[in-house]
Amino acid sequence: MKFGVFLPVSGRAAGPVLMEAARGAEALGYDSVWAADRIIIPWEIKTVYPYSAEGRFIVPPDRPFLEPLTCLAFLAGCTEKIRLGMSVLVMPYRHPLYWAKIATTIDHLSKGRLVLGVGVGWMVEEFEALGVPFKERGDLSDEQLRLVDRLWTEERPRFEGRYYRFDELAFNPKPLQTPRIPLWVGGEGARAQRRAATYGDAWFPYFVRITPRELAARFENVRRWAREAGRVPERIGLACCLPIELSMKPVAQEEDRLHGTPEQLVAALRAYERIGVEHIALQFMVPSWPARLEQVEQFAREVIPALRERAPA
Repeated sequence: MKFGVFLPVSGRAAGPVLMEAARGAEALGYDSVWAADRIIIPWEIKTVYPYSAEGRFIVPPDRPFLEPLTCLAFLAGCTEKIRLGMSVLVMPYRHPLYWAKIATTIDHLSKGRLVLGVGVGWMVEEFEALGVPFKERGDLSDEQLRLVDRLWTEERPRFEGRYYRFDELAFNPKPLQTPRIPLWVGGEGARAQRRAATYGDAWFPYFVRITPRELAARFENVRRWAREAGRVPERIGLACCLPIELSMKPVAQEEDRLHGTPEQLVAALRAYERIGVEHIALQFMVPSWPARLEQVEQFAREVIPALRERAPA
């Protein structure tokens, strides 16, 4: 099982420590770094945030939030081997010809290290500010994925859809990775699972609380729908984003939460490994960067090596 860590692309630390954070994660042995997507933050958000217990978005509007594709392009030249991940690109916010070109550019600049998480978004107010129909975001995203597949695989792609249309055009270069840049489809519900089954290389949900057993059951839906779509289910991977908190002393364990000492976390993560999770992007739930960095370093020193030892029989 591989591990990634979310980058500080938002908050007061955004910018000044970005390069340090990515290079540090690479030196510590993490497999990937991840940038979250946000273009604007309204001063008033009525939409319930699905990824916190309180239902409130966690970044205040007066704090910086860097554009993630720009950050990954910058980090392509600052790092050497670590995978550069987007978690996740909100597809309706950008024209697919535009984001597909940027992704392909990053793929070449990084020598094939980009992993593109994609999703449909959740914040009504941000959609309204960008002039994008919120209720059509699912259909719009599905069409984008069909369009981008043609851009990346056909020599003279053309497209005629409900939202996008163009005659034959040249789109070069094609992705450096073959057959394409990995598309990991985010989202937790049934439609997201079906989208991953139809278009994705992996299902890539973000769960605040979920047991390995529940995650495995939902992934079975993905593979069932992949089979119905005429795809090979075993070729679709399982990755996920999970919040994590390290503690100095042992804490009561909950099967649907990553919280505890390094030893407790090793045991908890073994359960995800057993159900076939291939990659976990970790969001260390510490507000200040220095304290978060301590946990990132401790996890790399004490948890990753233990997990990569032979699992107990």
